[in-house]
Amino acid sequence: MLSTTGNRCPLLVSIDTGKAFGQHALPVAEFCIASREFPAAVFVNPRAGGGRARRCLTPIKRIFAEHSIPVDFIFTESTEALESHARSAIQAGRRALLAMGGDGTLQALVNAAHGRKVVLGILPTGGGNDFAAALGLPKNPIAAAADILSAKPRWVDVLCARTADGSRRLYVGGGGVGLDADAASYSGAYVQLPGRLRYIAAALRALREFKSLRIRAEFPGSELPPMEAQALLAGALNTPSYGAGLRLAPDARIDDGLLTTLFVRNLSAAQVLAVVPRLLARGDLPDSYVTRVSASRVCLTTDRECLFHGDGEILGPAPVEIEVLPKAVQVLAPAAL
Repeated sequence: MLSTTGNRCPLLVSIDTGKAFGQHALPVAEFCIASREFPAAVFVNPRAGGGRARRCLTPIKRIFAEHSIPVDFIFTESTEALESHARSAIQAGRRALLAMGGDGTLQALVNAAHGRKVVLGILPTGGGNDFAAALGLPKNPIAAAADILSAKPRWVDVLCARTADGSRRLYVGGGGVGLDADAASYSGAYVQLPGRLRYIAAALRALREFKSLRIRAEFPGSELPPMEAQALLAGALNTPSYGAGLRLAPDARIDDGLLTTLFVRNLSAAQVLAVVPRLLARGDLPDSYVTRVSASRVCLTTDRECLFHGDGEILGPAPVEIEVLPKAVQVLAPAAL
């Protein structure tokens, strides 16, 4: 609930603990997440979306100012810097932390804030913005900023990846091994291209040197049988789409305690080129090209060395184990959801 009158807090939200005791839900706590003493912190990735964040900064600042929302905009040049600034902001008592960037920017914020009593938000100025889409936020970051003013906290899942080098990292949307992970290394070269065209161009570049790999997916703690195949890629998704709207897991939800494991068939270069128009226009693949399984945990192993990415960021080498952390963070989402 937004209030700009009297001495009331300009951004007051109800925080649901998401817990219950017997038949009685615990009380919903209502507290101020943005005040003059503790302004909201917006962490700006100036490189997101080929500089889109910088271009949108002035109108977004104006929206917050017009509604008397106290906000500090903090520019960050690296993942490490963002996480350090976010931890400092939390330590200083900030309750509202927003990522102004794409899924990779939100990933950094989630890793810094997980387990703390804060509310996160996203102003989608990145190249992909698939988590923002799953939340129901507008694609236009200025419209999304306006929606944030009446948004409500929503509990959502995140995924936790443990890679072969011992690293542990949370990610919010899509991750995988194979062609998409290889493409992540090239996406920076196409940062000026719009939306999913950037990711498809990077994948086509990676395809020139790509060698298919045999991938095995096992589902610990489940009765699901293992999956194994020669594949173009294997993904572990929290969101219905990744790569700026490539809907490879259309039934995925960000609050159901499940991830979608998918294999994309070992397509030839000619087959890949043939589906590019469909990917650009519709953002999907024929069902016969994709195998999907829902589970709370998956372990991916490969028959050669390869890297795993989450949200387009390289997280470490395979084998990798990915599990859902149900209702791990609260994120501001449109009130209608």
